Amino acid sequence: MTTTMQPTLGPSKLPQVGTTIFTVMSQLAAEHGALNLSQGFPDFDGPEKLRERVAHYLNHGFNQYAPMTGVPALRAAIAGKVAALYGRKTDADAEVTVTSGGTEALFCAIQAVVRSGDEVIVFDPAYDSYEPAVELAGGRCIRLRLPAPDYRPDWNAVADALGPKTRLIILNSPHNPTGSVLTAEDLDALELLLAGRDILLLADEVYEHIIFDGAAHQSLLRRPALAERAFVVSSFGKTYHVTGWKIGYCVAPAALSVEFRKVHQYVTFASITPVQLALADFLAEHPEHHLELPAFYQRKRDRFCALLEGSRFRLRPAAGTYFQLLDYAAISDETDVALARRLTVEHGIASIPVSVFYRDPPGEPVLRFCFAKDDATLLRAAEVLCAI
Repeated sequence: MTTTMQPTLGPSKLPQVGTTIFTVMSQLAAEHGALNLSQGFPDFDGPEKLRERVAHYLNHGFNQYAPMTGVPALRAAIAGKVAALYGRKTDADAEVTVTSGGTEALFCAIQAVVRSGDEVIVFDPAYDSYEPAVELAGGRCIRLRLPAPDYRPDWNAVADALGPKTRLIILNSPHNPTGSVLTAEDLDALELLLAGRDILLLADEVYEHIIFDGAAHQSLLRRPALAERAFVVSSFGKTYHVTGWKIGYCVAPAALSVEFRKVHQYVTFASITPVQLALADFLAEHPEHHLELPAFYQRKRDRFCALLEGSRFRLRPAAGTYFQLLDYAAISDETDVALARRLTVEHGIASIPVSVFYRDPPGEPVLRFCFAKDDATLLRAAEVLCAI
């Protein structure tokens, strides 16, 4: 009689990682029929003309593999947008890569350049995909706190954290989850700090077009000294209200793009062809969409904030993204995780506890709510929140 040995899984490569908070809260919202203002997706559809172009390409034989780097027309349209918005001439063939969402681009950039023993500076509260990717590459995150209520970097703290093992700094602006934005003065400080240092940058700019109060998005692509050492990542899903399409891109100098593509080709190889072609058409023909997006979302931010004036929550209007932080100190002394769960189960409204984005939670009583919703949803949400 023979016995079969069951293979053992062995130690986890990501022992601290569980199911993402976005999945947890969205499932909880579904279970209790709650308004879902947790996960960051709109409850309205993308532009009709864009959807018509997707249907056109779906129905006219454009359903095979796209080039690994992205369809040429879309890469050219991205390069044109970068030049128009940020004044940077970009080689569409050598410096633009289309990816299956922003998260894939972030992962590929980290895997391309972070080596065993390298240190990567991230800013807490940090989007939850950064650290796992760094750890899988063999690196270690140095987490610096963004001080509330402005949530902007302390550049003296950054200077103190730099060392011989520092390989990469990850920046996120407009910032998820806090809604803060980097200023021109921040880029001045970063440029000065990195002069003469062999350190790379990864800029998560997926909310680049969602910035308010007349501010201009301070992309690293505006600064040659920063752009020459940077991977800059953005997302069509955020811009066109089609997060389920999962199309993003990375702009990086040719040498960095070569390394980026070595990873990308073995992660997804290529992204969906008809959607890429439709995006290329729409981006070239309707630049007014992304140019008008700040005003579109500012109206939603202002409406949501105005509706909450009668509540016990305190707020500072977000400077960017479609997320609003609400301070609940006057309501409860619960942890944000406990309160987020209770609000979902007992009051029928789901949010995201901000503490999960920290390594060492600061104990700030804030929850994150998504206002990328139609007016009726925002009104219902505000009615619930004002009654708490």
